[in-house]
Amino acid sequence: MSHWQLLDSTDNDEEIINKVIGVFTELYKTHFMDELLVNHHLPIEIRAFRHTDVWCIFLLLTPWTLARFFLPEREPGLKLPPGWLAEERATAPLTVIGPAMPVAILGGREQAHLNYHPKLGHYLIQPLIQSMEQFKTPEEAFHAWNEVIKTRNRVIEEQKKQCNWHKEVSRREFFAKLRKRS
Repeated sequence: MSHWQLLDSTDNDEEIINKVIGVFTELYKTHFMDELLVNHHLPIEIRAFRHTDVWCIFLLLTPWTLARFFLPEREPGLKLPPGWLAEERATAPLTVIGPAMPVAILGGREQAHLNYHPKLGHYLIQPLIQSMEQFKTPEEAFHAWNEVIKTRNRVIEEQKKQCNWHKEVSRREFFAKLRKRS
């Protein structure tokens, strides 16, 4: 057993969204509010929330990053590295991006970074955009990511490659009903 600490309940999507927004609002206030390279005009939002495999997956926009977030609904079967048990992380300083871990999802493999927060438990985060200064609105940030996906999909098609994970992510993140919170 890997001893992942899970969120108390992942049954209610609205509760999950509110808890994550609350945690990242708290992180902003305690760690990022005075940072110069943070875009203080951007809100904290969640979009494209869905359940896949053992994960709740969504896009998380913050004033310091746009990231894909993997919150486990049950034990994900990934071994925690040394120093990452909940008891060890509870007293450790904030780690913005933890160690990289492989994630098998929808027949593909991705890399995401392990993180921990006492109110969320263990989770994985995949930074998509780490420089937010140029965006005036959340729509601009999500549009920039959408352009990256369009380019990637075009290159994959030109090379005649098949990637079910990327197709599913593209379809769900940008053609499904978007969920916003701030």
